[in-house]
Amino acid sequence: MATKLSLFRPITLYPPPHFAAKPRLIATLSCSGNSPLSFSYGPSLHKGYSPLPLELPTRPSSSADENADSLDEAAFTRVFDISALRVPSAICSTLENRLRGHLLNWPRVRNIARVPGDEIDDEIRAILPQSDEAEDKALVALNRRVHGRAEGDGEQLNAVLYRDKLARTFNSIGYARFRNLAKMSRPKKGKLRDGGEKRVVKGVRRSGGALVEVVESSDGDDLRGLLGEDAPPWQKWRGPTRLLLLDERYSDKSIVELPQAIKVVFEEYDRQHARSAFELVKCRLTLFYDYWQLNEILEALLPKGMIVPSAFETVGHIAHLNLRDEHHQYKNLIAKAVLDKNKPKIQTVVNKVDSIQNDYRTMQLEVLAGNNSLVTTLVENGIRFHVDLAAVYWNSRLATERQRLLSCFTKSDVVCDVFSGVGPISISAAKKVKYVYANDLNPCAVDYLEKNCVLNKLERKIQVFNMDGRRFIETVFACQKAQPITQVVMNLPQDAAEFLDSFKGLFHGLGLGKGCTLPRIHVYGFSKAQDPEFDFHERIRIALSEVAFDVQMHRVRLVAPGKWMLCASFVVPGSVVYCRRG
Repeated sequence: MATKLSLFRPITLYPPPHFAAKPRLIATLSCSGNSPLSFSYGPSLHKGYSPLPLELPTRPSSSADENADSLDEAAFTRVFDISALRVPSAICSTLENRLRGHLLNWPRVRNIARVPGDEIDDEIRAILPQSDEAEDKALVALNRRVHGRAEGDGEQLNAVLYRDKLARTFNSIGYARFRNLAKMSRPKKGKLRDGGEKRVVKGVRRSGGALVEVVESSDGDDLRGLLGEDAPPWQKWRGPTRLLLLDERYSDKSIVELPQAIKVVFEEYDRQHARSAFELVKCRLTLFYDYWQLNEILEALLPKGMIVPSAFETVGHIAHLNLRDEHHQYKNLIAKAVLDKNKPKIQTVVNKVDSIQNDYRTMQLEVLAGNNSLVTTLVENGIRFHVDLAAVYWNSRLATERQRLLSCFTKSDVVCDVFSGVGPISISAAKKVKYVYANDLNPCAVDYLEKNCVLNKLERKIQVFNMDGRRFIETVFACQKAQPITQVVMNLPQDAAEFLDSFKGLFHGLGLGKGCTLPRIHVYGFSKAQDPEFDFHERIRIALSEVAFDVQMHRVRLVAPGKWMLCASFVVPGSVVYCRRG
């Protein structure tokens, strides 16, 4: 069984600043000695206190079980004591804009909150006494005279009266509400698709991993102290209300201690209404595991000073991590956090075990969390691809570079992709150019390449080969039926420059005149030199045994510190393709 690791470094416990009736513990990070650190404004896992009466967790030690992959989500729950203004729901939006600088303003937490009791249920409203009984009786009598019935009558209108009511309504306002139309057009609220009942609790809202609860309300004496001794006594229900969450600085303040801007709002509303509907209440804001973002979870999970691995590559439903050696003892916990914070898009989290060291360019991947399937479907530039990361190579970080390369092609081009893989360049180019020849040494990659051609309905514009790169170049250019190739793509950064010697003497003996179109080559490579462009240019000239030709260099991306991926584009010199082979 997977054991649950503790998550945080040792902490010092302090009593809560208020709410003495329900004592809890506040978790604060300790710094050399017993003096707590001061944290910046806003929510943090190092602020607040845990609602659990259990022992607070600590960070995993170096001897922790590496196979443990279970996070204790309850350990990330934090409770914050704040204050809020209970205001009428009709003016809550206006007051939010007016008091914006004094509200909580925390990310992913709304300043306006609802709690049980701010709305009265319809069932309870029916049994409450009305404010003006005579007026209600007059309204009932009027409804019976005009419509033939009133609200509360047991029987519905008969067919004649109902038809007459619809006609009069339509003639007066231009439309009519038909009986039972809403029930027929949409399902009842609170019903699940499988027929089960959905429990709905009015006034309770937990969205984005946050929950607001009222702990304590202010007394009427506080309002009389602010508004004067002649202020009317406070009554609990004054219609629908909302809570405006105040800044955390005012959590232990009384009404008279609030800023003048808030007091002015109290006084203005009191002058306009006979009874004040404002109330200062003490609230408990609970932030659950779902609230915290990935970098906040990992920052609290990993030891202090360790780099947080928050970036990863996404391939379909798979998150591809590239963890450092220092992260290996926490890899399962990191993967679990990545999976939780990116559902449902991410369903599998993998880590590269070793660098690419085989001719098929496949990576050794280790599944850390989620399902074990590495077969996925992804969309790039509007084209769908089937990929098996266990058997083929794919790099989503090169999507921008592939798009840049495609912009160099025209509709009259014939493209030769020497190392095509599953076809990210070949298939994308086939939608734009005249024809494509695609090749790869990996049989699995060729299978997926053919499937992707059919998937995107481009099988008639692509011819697929499964052979070595040098043999493929010689075969395609020597084929009598081959169309004149204008673009050659060699996207194998580790070894592509070594295949350039295949173009030496390629046209010799084919009967092609000197005036035929020479192909433009796009070759990729790595360089760790201080001047990567010069270094890669030198390797190309050595491979072609040619000095006098122009090469356009483009830096694709920095794959590692001091290691650049480059793309060199040039028209192969005629002296190279027409020379005699030794």
